[in-house]
Amino acid sequence: MGQVLFEQGHSESALASFQKAIALKPDLSDAYNNIGNSLKELGRFDEAKAAYFKALEIDPKAVGVLLNLADAKKFVAGDPHLLTLEAIEADAANQSEDEQMQVNFALGKAYADLGEHERSFRHLLQGNALKRRTLDYNEAATGHFFDRIRAVFTPELIAKETGHGDASRLPIFILGMPRSGTTLVEQILASHRQVFGAGEIKDLDSVVRNVRVDGVQEEAPYPDFVTAFGSQQLRQFGADYVKRLRAYSATAERITNKMPSSFFYVGLIHLALPNARILHTRRNPIDTCVSCFSKLFTGAQHYSYELSELGRYYRRYDELMAHWRRVLPADAMLEVSYEELVEDFEPWARRIVDFCGLPWDEACLAFHETKRPVRTASASQVRRPIFKSSIGRWLAYKDLLEPLIRELPLEQEAASPSR
Repeated sequence: MGQVLFEQGHSESALASFQKAIALKPDLSDAYNNIGNSLKELGRFDEAKAAYFKALEIDPKAVGVLLNLADAKKFVAGDPHLLTLEAIEADAANQSEDEQMQVNFALGKAYADLGEHERSFRHLLQGNALKRRTLDYNEAATGHFFDRIRAVFTPELIAKETGHGDASRLPIFILGMPRSGTTLVEQILASHRQVFGAGEIKDLDSVVRNVRVDGVQEEAPYPDFVTAFGSQQLRQFGADYVKRLRAYSATAERITNKMPSSFFYVGLIHLALPNARILHTRRNPIDTCVSCFSKLFTGAQHYSYELSELGRYYRRYDELMAHWRRVLPADAMLEVSYEELVEDFEPWARRIVDFCGLPWDEACLAFHETKRPVRTASASQVRRPIFKSSIGRWLAYKDLLEPLIRELPLEQEAASPSR
């Protein structure tokens, strides 16, 4: 029950179930691990680490706990948890491939903390290769999907259907590649008294999957169903999404959805929800991809576990965003540079709030103090004041990234730490 509640985003209720499990079985390492995950999501990092420590007291070689702990702490020389990870790696013959994968991701994080970047990247390569072997990723089909979106959303379609959707001003979409700053932008807005930050919600995907055209019961595929849409269907699509969104808060004037992959739907959002606000976060392409490559995602980022595939996916994403900029009105979307945001924080925070049609709220500057669940790989970063150490992260690995860099759509300036 705790795991179900956690997956539904009810971290506090999940904690109560995990604690009940421990009351029934005090030596249940998994329950302490899950308590740590729930506390980390709630921003209670010291308590989260204490829960992970307790789980490791019960099962010192629990690799899943060690991986979660690695994400929640900074390793130092002689770190006992690093020594444990190294001992587990040395005994790889007695580990499953899944355990080896988790150990390699944890060691990648640990050695990066210690500044041993080549050693770190070697483990990331191993961990990613093991993960990639478990996935059925059809790169050709993914490329065709990108191409089909661009073919459907022509300038003529946009001009014909703009303004016909649901008029609600409730939705805010924050989108872009994973690890590009979407969580930071949402945390800024969620700190505003009139905004509810819903996080990486799947409601837009659900509405897309439920589309039926001309009474046909089978699912109509996106983007093709858009060509059969008229004004009524666009309004209904928008209203269906707004109804789902309102369930997160009955009082908020704006509700954010920061599912990064919503970039697939930018044209549809513009047509079905013309008053929605769309913020596109961008970060140095190599930094973005290196950050993706360093994470063992819980979601469906199947493209991110092989450097060449990751680079080609990024290029497809970049081409699609360029298409949206060409076919949509200039004011339909705000482009937010991660590097510019952290370098010149307050003016950019004010610009983001203003773009969303909201009055300024000083709480947006203290975003790291906002108490709310954050369910992304950036959960720990957004609990800290603004920092710049992630800019130019890729430079520590520059001699190891050739398979990635040759696939990326890099302009001259994109290979510098900031853009």
